[in-house]
Amino acid sequence: MDQVLVIDDDFATRTLLTRLLGQGSVEVHTVDNGQAGLRMADEIGPDVVLLDLRLPDADGLSLLDSLKSRHPETSIIMMTAYGQVERAVEAMRKGATDFLEKPFTHPDKLRFSVRRALEEVKAHRELSRLTKREASRSVDALVGDSEAMRQLRKMVLQIAQSEARTILILGESGTGKELVARALHYESPRRALPFVELNCAAITETLFESELFGHEKGAFTDAIGLKKGLMEHADRGTLFLDEVGEMAQASQAKLLRALQERAFRRLGGTRDIKVDVRVIAATNRLLETLVREGRYREDLYYRLSVIPITVPPLRDRPEDILALARHFLVLANRESRKLLKGFTPAAEQKLIAYSWPGNVRELRNVIERMVILSTTGDLLDARDIPVPPQATEPVGGPVTPTELATLDEVERAHIRAVLAKVHGNRSAAARILGITRQTLRKKIGEPSTNG
Repeated sequence: MDQVLVIDDDFATRTLLTRLLGQGSVEVHTVDNGQAGLRMADEIGPDVVLLDLRLPDADGLSLLDSLKSRHPETSIIMMTAYGQVERAVEAMRKGATDFLEKPFTHPDKLRFSVRRALEEVKAHRELSRLTKREASRSVDALVGDSEAMRQLRKMVLQIAQSEARTILILGESGTGKELVARALHYESPRRALPFVELNCAAITETLFESELFGHEKGAFTDAIGLKKGLMEHADRGTLFLDEVGEMAQASQAKLLRALQERAFRRLGGTRDIKVDVRVIAATNRLLETLVREGRYREDLYYRLSVIPITVPPLRDRPEDILALARHFLVLANRESRKLLKGFTPAAEQKLIAYSWPGNVRELRNVIERMVILSTTGDLLDARDIPVPPQATEPVGGPVTPTELATLDEVERAHIRAVLAKVHGNRSAAARILGITRQTLRKKIGEPSTNG
């Protein structure tokens, strides 16, 4: 729902605005002073704020500055009494979207102003989302100033622009192999064409052929119509096969033929379909070992590994840890609507000392959790870092096992921590966690409601 916050010390005004605006997809929140307004804005992240110029504890213009600083994407409409138009114009220069004179003798004008502000906010957020999405697809998403990362970015750009048809990305789990695959596509001449993904570990052997190559109507019992496979959907673009080391041998043989001939047949089909596809495969397995053990076809391995790219683990490039942590802090601030500025020296030392067995993915998850659970100050401290103290050995040192919780226990603990941070507000917690309020209640054992 669209979130509208009204900050006005007059009860009648708050009541009127709630009645006029609180319809359809708009949820109206009201407070009667500036400090309460800032707290509510931090909690709900409003789309639009209706702000009175005169408040009992704050000047409207000063509060406007604070709101714009803390919530730059929020649209702010100033409300002025008769005779305050000059100050309202000053508010417009400071970034207010509009100003409305009280009393509201024309409710339609009020509704139009709020509706226009909501539309502008949505347009700006969509533009911002698209801009960030494009950046996240390019080689710039491969964050780090280490020599290893500079060489990786250089190699990705070189290969992306080449005519290479088959590329193999190697690296441990969590190193960012998917980011490399996306960069290879979006930095290539194929960027405007499809990027299609298939996780080979998430699909059974019996479904592999139908998923990758498609099927004709009647090919099997449930084949009630023709279905194009992912390789056909990726024609002229890129097909990304993640976790390619997990494929069954029968599937390996079918993939090998498609790579050799750049053609395939749909399941139940009688004719070959030619495609122009760049195939990018990725694995965290040592394929050479699987080949020696007879669990992976040698001919497929050589076909895939014509151009190998190795993504280094985070422990081998500790100089990138802080750059990545700051990058993830920016992203987490945006998601959680926080304004944390960085890390204390003690926190930075702890981040660098930890060996990060889960690589970049683990670091991102840790930073997100720190931001969500932060309660005071502008900087995150060492005590906020949820890694076991005994694990912060020098990079490459031993990691002492700690008592492990079940996934359900970790999830419930995390939900309780988020609820505590938002003072028990179920709606706010659900937004942070990315779930519905009903799902949240179910996960913490509360009876579901219809509200």
